Amino acid sequence: PEHVYKLIDGLPKDTHPMTQLSIGLLALQPGSEFGQAYRAGTVNKADYWKPTLEDSLTLLGQIPLLTARIFRNIWFDGKHIPSDPSLDWAGNYAQMMGVDDSEGFKEVTRLYLMLHADHEGGNVSAHTTHLVGSALSDPYYSYAAGVCGLAGPLHGLANQECLRWLKDT
Repeated sequence: PEHVYKLIDGLPKDTHPMTQLSIGLLALQPGSEFGQAYRAGTVNKADYWKPTLEDSLTLLGQIPLLTARIFRNIWFDGKHIPSDPSLDWAGNYAQMMGVDDSEGFKEVTRLYLMLHADHEGGNVSAHTTHLVGSALSDPYYSYAAGVCGLAGPLHGLANQECLRWLKDT
């Protein structure tokens, strides 16, 4: 949504990408079907999973748009590349990042995302997401909390620190 893009585009360029992502996810929260249905009292407890699934699938579509925008704002002066719905999810994400337009880069992106998709709950971000969701927080809140856990130096930020070390070596 445009209001989320304006919010992200208005953040200082030196705001850490994980901070921007958590802000963006929380800014998307008003669109939560679960949150709206729960507040309206229109969802039966046995059916909580339905709007939760819809929110999760919606987020899967929104996250690449949001993260590619953050990436392009930080490293490409906010010159964005539009989404290409003719591409698969990961290929479209790779294309929007605009690092390399080759099919090889799209394939590496697919592989990278697939390898990182296996997070059942043993790490900080997955555990945090599950924990926050167990309070019946909608997926927007849960994912944002997981991103905040991922930003810690003993979890996802450790990867960034390793890349920095390799670059400096």
